[in-house]
Amino acid sequence: MKRPIVVLSIIIPLLFSLPVYAGPPLDAVQANVNKVLEVLRDPKLKAASAKEIRKEKLRLIYERMFDDVELSKRTLSRHWNSMNVAQRKEFVLLFRQVLEKAYIDKILAYTDEKIVFDRENMVSETQAEIQTIIVTASKEIPITYRVILKGGAWKVYDIVIENVSLVLNYRTQFNDILAKNTPEQLLEILRKKVKGQ
Repeated sequence: MKRPIVVLSIIIPLLFSLPVYAGPPLDAVQANVNKVLEVLRDPKLKAASAKEIRKEKLRLIYERMFDDVELSKRTLSRHWNSMNVAQRKEFVLLFRQVLEKAYIDKILAYTDEKIVFDRENMVSETQAEIQTIIVTASKEIPITYRVILKGGAWKVYDIVIENVSLVLNYRTQFNDILAKNTPEQLLEILRKKVKGQ
């Protein structure tokens, strides 16, 4: 996402802090934001030598709270149907790694800004939007979590940061790639990105 680094370092921790249990969506978001913040604030994990441990703890939270398939389907939109089962499975795994590679260091740089859980808007019986605000010394940054109820748990399928949707942002990028390339070529591009090539 094309946002200033200082803003990303504040808001990206919330990318990995969404619901893991059924119940009011706002309560679920708040509970899991707190779990992420516990990891980031733990003094035992502040040392550089503990970086991999912090990453692994955040990965475990992410796995429970994100609906990777829903996120991937919505990001690829119509292109999802042009992939076979194996390609879809690989895309889901690669997309998760791309997101981690893009944001993990910014998440770990979180510096204890205030988070306000504003309100919950039920879109349907199985979808909701949770509006939160990051309060810094100089501004307020709105973050909306779009969550879906699946398998008895509220899970995230999109995040909107200052009116910029994660899904739409990546959809634009992938649409541009797929306008000129096959799904297999997109996967190869993502493989290289994950490897840092």
